[in-house]
Amino acid sequence: MVKVSPSVLSADFANLGRDVRGLSAAGADYVHIDVMDGMFVPNLSLGFPVISAIRRDTELPLDVHLMIERPIRYVERFCEAGADILTIHVEADTPENTMQALEKIRACGVRPAICVKPRTPAEAVLPYLPLCSLILVMTVEPGFGGQKFMADMMPKVQEIRRYIDAMNPGCELEVDGGVDPSTCKICVASGANVLVAGSAVYKAADIPARIRELRG
Repeated sequence: MVKVSPSVLSADFANLGRDVRGLSAAGADYVHIDVMDGMFVPNLSLGFPVISAIRRDTELPLDVHLMIERPIRYVERFCEAGADILTIHVEADTPENTMQALEKIRACGVRPAICVKPRTPAEAVLPYLPLCSLILVMTVEPGFGGQKFMADMMPKVQEIRRYIDAMNPGCELEVDGGVDPSTCKICVASGANVLVAGSAVYKAADIPARIRELRG
């Protein structure tokens, strides 16, 4: 089954609670929350207090994506704030610290996940795959919503799907960036089973219908 994880980066921040609460009735599977530090990516976004507030507004799993330098410093606090899935980037720290951060996430009872940017090869996930509950492939350069989908990332998605099937079949494969009713089809055909969509969901006239359309 394909899951849809709407990104609140595209929500109305003046009415964030309303927009988050509406996702459950709309049929979403996860709530995707992008955390950016202005260093790993050239943008700033949500932190611990906002995630804690979102946690109170929904029973849906919080799919928290950390686009921050040296996430090992903060993973336990994000787990405490309410993350159900916590994703860190392979590019954000040393391999040793990345492995330790994933182990800390799991020790907190949260699902650990790893993400790769467009220029990072698929094989970068291999050392971490046995620990992960989810692998996230970026199909835009991380940092800003509304970018054009990078179709040339699909061979990477296909390769990581093969790794998952061989090494950790219970792991989910998520795609984030430019996902809409057209590009979702190529993502699913390439092996993704979780789709992050921001503007495609929040700018839709009928959000429940859009989520059903993305799920296929």
